[in-house]
Amino acid sequence: MERMTKLVIALGGNALGKTPYEQLRLVRETAKPIVDLIEAGNAVVIAHGNGPQVGMINLAFSTAAGDGAIQSDMPFPECGAMSQGYIGYHLQNSIQNELFARGIRKTVTTLVTQVLVDETDPAFSHPTKPIGAFYSKEEAEAIAREKGYTMVEDAGRGYRQVVPSPLPIDVIEKEAVNTLIDAGQVVITVGGGGIPVVKKDGKLVGVPAVIDKDFASAKLAELVHADRLVILTAVDRVAIRFGTPEQKELSRMTAKEAERYIAEGQFAPGSMLPKVRAAMSFAATGKEAIIASLENAAAALRGESGTVIVR
Repeated sequence: MERMTKLVIALGGNALGKTPYEQLRLVRETAKPIVDLIEAGNAVVIAHGNGPQVGMINLAFSTAAGDGAIQSDMPFPECGAMSQGYIGYHLQNSIQNELFARGIRKTVTTLVTQVLVDETDPAFSHPTKPIGAFYSKEEAEAIAREKGYTMVEDAGRGYRQVVPSPLPIDVIEKEAVNTLIDAGQVVITVGGGGIPVVKKDGKLVGVPAVIDKDFASAKLAELVHADRLVILTAVDRVAIRFGTPEQKELSRMTAKEAERYIAEGQFAPGSMLPKVRAAMSFAATGKEAIIASLENAAAALRGESGTVIVR
């Protein structure tokens, strides 16, 4: 029996909504190009972000705590776990329904996933990961005073809370992911970059942070020996001189070329830069990473769209 190509797909925020109702509507459309890849015979593992969702969950509990309804804010690891279940359910439901509609009998499983980080990671001293809703300067200052959150301006769109974003070292449930893949299941895992945990006295302990989902996807792809990492976003290809008359889309990029473009400041820190860096980290294994749009994912795998990043 011919071995299926194993893909780790990292879904960008454009594939998810900002409210439960918008998200459910959007993921019904998101499911279609993903099922196209499954129908083509690929073994598919899906990762996703959770920035808006984990922020909303945290703020909801924080607000409830503020009026005395509960005793304390909900810790970030628990917020991350809730977002994995909530987003995973919507993806699982929509992909399963799309598979059934096409007569494909496959099970879709969402796996609550812990990701190991280093407690000495410098990210814990320098919060950079934007989460949650956007606020005006005045609203952000009031939240910072009241809750002690770090609030920063985010790409001209308003102010958001930022939290530490340590690098992933290991995926605790990687063997479970492989077992499910080998059983022919579609797996949704490392949701929101995974629940960040550190090792203390031989035990795993959750820590307040949000891991970048692209870096977590790259680490997962490496650990499960994926054939390709596919990072899906809102644009068809990575571009240099983006948004200028000299904009140039790239169909292929080596790690050395990517380093040069990064040094030139070609990729925005809050959007394309982590995707390129994550793609480079997976490409270091000798395999291809692809950055492409959700709509053209299948075309990207055929070499007709997207940007391929190689070692």
